[in-house]
Amino acid sequence: MSKPSYDPENPPRPSRSLAGKVAIVTGAGSRANGIGNGRAASILLAEAGASVVCADLNLEWAQVTVDMINREFGEKTAIAIQGDVTKEEDCKRLVDTALSTYGRLDILVNNVGVGGPMGTAVEVEVEKWARGLEINVTSMMLMSKFAIPAMCKNDRHEISGCGAIVNISSVAGMIGGSPMLLYPTSKGAIINMTRAMAFQHAPQGIRVNCVCPGMLYTPMVYTNPMTDEIREARRERSLLKTEGNGWDTGAAVRFLASDEARWITGVVLPVDAGSTAATTGQGKHLSQTLPSGEEGKA
Repeated sequence: MSKPSYDPENPPRPSRSLAGKVAIVTGAGSRANGIGNGRAASILLAEAGASVVCADLNLEWAQVTVDMINREFGEKTAIAIQGDVTKEEDCKRLVDTALSTYGRLDILVNNVGVGGPMGTAVEVEVEKWARGLEINVTSMMLMSKFAIPAMCKNDRHEISGCGAIVNISSVAGMIGGSPMLLYPTSKGAIINMTRAMAFQHAPQGIRVNCVCPGMLYTPMVYTNPMTDEIREARRERSLLKTEGNGWDTGAAVRFLASDEARWITGVVLPVDAGSTAATTGQGKHLSQTLPSGEEGKA
């Protein structure tokens, strides 16, 4: 057992500041000026002092996020970069850009995800199934493949270690109950991938955690048709009877990336107003509001 470099009877107070830290957020854009999970996480990480590489397949969406950050927190706080995180060469380029621009990498937020194809195992199209897994799961492995060695170059701090990874899953990966097979399967895979990565990379001082948003009202949701009845039913499914948004996910990401979460790894954190604590009827409302297409993936 390593001996702490501080007095264990008077340990230093963890800081919520991310000053001097560098983060990559994939899927950092959002439709129009809306606040999706990636944009919210990027802004809140910057607010805490981090420099942020905002990556997205849609460069224009990522640039809107960067403009919002730089206007509020200063020029060069964030940069936008286009990339497809299902491509190994693009993932390497994103990490290399963080290193060449800011000199280090401390935080990776794997936020890219799509709803994918509808259908059960009997009905789903095999090619679309494979593509959905590639976007939702393989992309996170590929980003981590290059981010982890970069984090290991950091001096290991007694409090903050070498780095933090936050994977964005969904409550769908925890409860199932959906008429489509791909989405809950892929989101469940992210949950166990997080646990496996937490085990494998703890010796290197890297924490890996997972955030599972519930039925938030984000641009990916409200740009698809939704009746007032469905929206109200979503609110009623939560124990708090309120509606969540991208800021709720972003706040959870910022906490897990900070030194305040220094003793937390392998955690699966639902951000769902308690809806997974009351499972009856979850699948019906979840299936009516899943994202579709490939918008937002980096």
